[in-house]
Amino acid sequence: MTTEKRRAPAGAAVLRDEITTAIRRALMQELAAVGYGRLSIEAVARRAGVSKTAIYRRWSSKLDLVLDLVAAAAHGKLPALDTGTLRGDLALLFQAVAHALRHPLASQIIPDLLAEAARNPSIDATLRQVLHARQQEIGGRLVARAVQRGELPADTELDAAVDLIVGPLYWRLAIARLPLTDGYLDNLVESVAAGLGADSVLPRPRAAPVSG
Repeated sequence: MTTEKRRAPAGAAVLRDEITTAIRRALMQELAAVGYGRLSIEAVARRAGVSKTAIYRRWSSKLDLVLDLVAAAAHGKLPALDTGTLRGDLALLFQAVAHALRHPLASQIIPDLLAEAARNPSIDATLRQVLHARQQEIGGRLVARAVQRGELPADTELDAAVDLIVGPLYWRLAIARLPLTDGYLDNLVESVAAGLGADSVLPRPRAAPVSG
């Protein structure tokens, strides 16, 4: 009995990871250089050193390509936010986000996509969906741990708390267009903690259990 060897898939069936990575990198560079409105598949392909076919095997249009990049960036890794204090968690989160937003590509791409979202319902919907979900995931865990430690009231309103945590960074980057300095981030930690109602020195004591 002979065993027939299976051939490895070829052509369109092969989507090599290194090519996908090169395309995404080229997309970020092209977006930063010309913006979404002037972005073209041809230019991304030239910058990545691949054919247009290689891109169309993965994404059907430049819109799909950009939306995939947004989703991938939103789900990027962050350090575990569990320092033991609310202020420590806020400081770590702000430093991580600021490090990402300080990148020259991110500082150019994000404002452009936010502006494009006002004109393009598909981009607007995707930004709202993936960014809101990511913010709720990260901010929700941070707030829940602070409540468990007694640093925040048990009735802390999650949506308002998450907006207060993440809003200033995006405002400063996309609207005010000012740098995220270490001094600003330190002051932001205290301002956000105070705004959330955190104790200025010690965690709030946990309520004693009610005896039956």
